[in-house]
Amino acid sequence: MHSTDTIAAVSTPPGRGGIGIVRVSGPATVAVAEALIGRLPSPRSAHYCAFRDDANRVMDRGVALYFPAPASFTGEDVLELQGHGGPVVMDMLLAATLAHGARPARPGEFSERAFLNGCMDLSQAEAVADLIDSGSRAAARSAMRSLDGAFSDQVQALAAALTEVRALIEACIDFPEEEVDFLSDPQLQQRLNSLREQLAEIRASAGRGVLLKEGVRVVLAGQPNVGKSSLMNLLAGRDSAIVTDVPGTTRDIIREHIQLDGLPLHVIDTAGIRAPGDVVEERGVERAWDAIESADALLLVIDDRTGVAHADREILARTPAGVSRIVVNNKIDLSGADPGAVRTDEEVHVRLSATTGAGIEALESCLKECVGYELGEEGSFMARRRHLDALERTQAAVDTAHEVLATRRAGELAAEELRQAQQALGEITGEVTSDDILGEIFSRFCIGK
Repeated sequence: MHSTDTIAAVSTPPGRGGIGIVRVSGPATVAVAEALIGRLPSPRSAHYCAFRDDANRVMDRGVALYFPAPASFTGEDVLELQGHGGPVVMDMLLAATLAHGARPARPGEFSERAFLNGCMDLSQAEAVADLIDSGSRAAARSAMRSLDGAFSDQVQALAAALTEVRALIEACIDFPEEEVDFLSDPQLQQRLNSLREQLAEIRASAGRGVLLKEGVRVVLAGQPNVGKSSLMNLLAGRDSAIVTDVPGTTRDIIREHIQLDGLPLHVIDTAGIRAPGDVVEERGVERAWDAIESADALLLVIDDRTGVAHADREILARTPAGVSRIVVNNKIDLSGADPGAVRTDEEVHVRLSATTGAGIEALESCLKECVGYELGEEGSFMARRRHLDALERTQAAVDTAHEVLATRRAGELAAEELRQAQQALGEITGEVTSDDILGEIFSRFCIGK
């Protein structure tokens, strides 16, 4: 893409700071540099200079950096003006760039141009925003690996393998006079099986990447006075919820955002689920059920001295099938039970004391396992829901191709399924996309990036 217009934006956050940056990209970049600093800086060298307006008055003094195309972030001529980070100074510098041929950049337009100019693929461009929005060190490291191409490399390797298998199948279709039936060749089935294994591995890694980006919505539920609020405070590491001996103390949902070995948890403490005694409690119970229905994981808290009651079974039965479930047997400091996790045929039980903290490590470990989070995977990368959707469609197409070849030797159908699989993979890197998709993705970026 060769842009006909030039964009400019303040690339540092709003507010006051020691340094603020105005970024310019496009064909008028050279003219902007000459107008504001009187000359074009040497490429990729820091120049301390005065920034002047049209009346030759000094607006600020700072550092100018010039990156000529194509060796720049956007692939175009780029100028960065690093001045003092006051909002008035930044507004003056931005206005000066606009007066000399630039226009205000849209959110994410610099990254969008980098993608359109082939400086990065779409998943790498998304990793830029993910790196900025990282909520933990693990998320930042995964986003950086995606930006460096870890995810893209795996997708491209898979696409290349798909191309080879599809080409082989189509060659069999184009040359039916050959005596050898290549469609029944065991090596072809082995290649398809290898593709399915690769896909499964990438999907697992992408799933972990989505967890790092979006976090896990964990809901604490149960009957009144079983220790949900105490468990919330233990997980949060502070007194977030009021704890008393009076049943029904929590009347509304309470939210906490915490980190569990780099995994973001959105923990929600709910009102005790029972027949409500008044309108306020009734509304609290309704909100508790709403939270359970939208949860990723449910921690059903019970009193270890009484065990799982009929009312607890009703909560489990009403919980949606896709929600991970852990029964937390609380108050082992009163029951005398040993802390730890126990698996039954029906669910996972974790015995702990929210008062003493005994058993909390077992709960944390069990929670990570239930949602599929593994710590310390150097090969992990950041991913989004749209990536998972594309990989699922790729998996479905490859599975169908494998089936029609194995049962019907239908080469035409298998080739078409593999074509659809390639198209789904292309959506991840941006080889196959639309303006609507690009607009949706880059509109979520911050201005100046």
